[in-house]
Amino acid sequence: MDPLFRSLRAPFGYGAAEGVALVEMAKASGLPLLRPDERDPLKTTTFGTGMLLSDAVAAGARRIVLAIGGSATNDAGMGMAAALGWQFLDKAGNGLSPVGASLEAVDRIVPPENGAFPPTDLICDVDNPLFGSRGAAHVYGRQKGADDNAVERLDRGLRHFSAKVEQALGKPGLSETPGAGAAGGLGFGAMAFLNAGLQRGIELVMDLTRFDEALAAADLIITGEGMIDGQTLHGKLIHGVCRRAARRQTPVIALCGRLEATPEQIRSIGLKAAYSINDAPAPLPELLARTAANLERTAAAIPLE
Repeated sequence: MDPLFRSLRAPFGYGAAEGVALVEMAKASGLPLLRPDERDPLKTTTFGTGMLLSDAVAAGARRIVLAIGGSATNDAGMGMAAALGWQFLDKAGNGLSPVGASLEAVDRIVPPENGAFPPTDLICDVDNPLFGSRGAAHVYGRQKGADDNAVERLDRGLRHFSAKVEQALGKPGLSETPGAGAAGGLGFGAMAFLNAGLQRGIELVMDLTRFDEALAAADLIITGEGMIDGQTLHGKLIHGVCRRAARRQTPVIALCGRLEATPEQIRSIGLKAAYSINDAPAPLPELLARTAANLERTAAAIPLE
């Protein structure tokens, strides 16, 4: 199921010899799966991600690596859990649809009969808590289609839902764990319902690609991201690269499509400098079509002294 419960074909990776499955939640619950006019985190769900996890277990996975990010959702993993057999009931004992709008109505949580789930590593590159000014709804809700009223409703729902979950599962304070607010709160849901352990994806990828070996021979690192803004401070790729580079005092320059970080934020991230490759506003398709030329033009003008 996609974020609006429509049928979808979505893959997951599986290494049969190792018994390890890699599930990327964006394949089933990602923002790009919806048209802009369809985006509404009150109505979207991570149910499809739960279906992928269920399929991975059915295939024989003995360990799960769940990569979260790029979500269209703000359901705190309620949909994912529902696909794995968890039930969420209101005060009248009625089952609730596992979407963002239902968070504030949850009164009782019923676990599946078979509560066992393989050990799960949760790959996450942000450190936001579940709710509050730095939480899932306030920081990411608007880019998923929420207006101000929806953001406030979702934040109330996250507070209410997490209190119910923490009480039912005996996990007080889980909502405050760094990363709980990732992917519309799926970080919280995975830690709560799957007992997942949190890892930073950028650290894992840099280790797998032998980043430190390449860094030892580098005088300068040039990296990039679609947008550099205040969120980049909360553990995304560029911040991870800068942390490693700082160990060897190697300068890092970033190129991006949109630059909304202040000079102070750029320094706080650890960058020597950051540059937008787009010199004038234009529709996104036009900017994407000119990416190669704009990268070359911008890079050629960077002062390297």
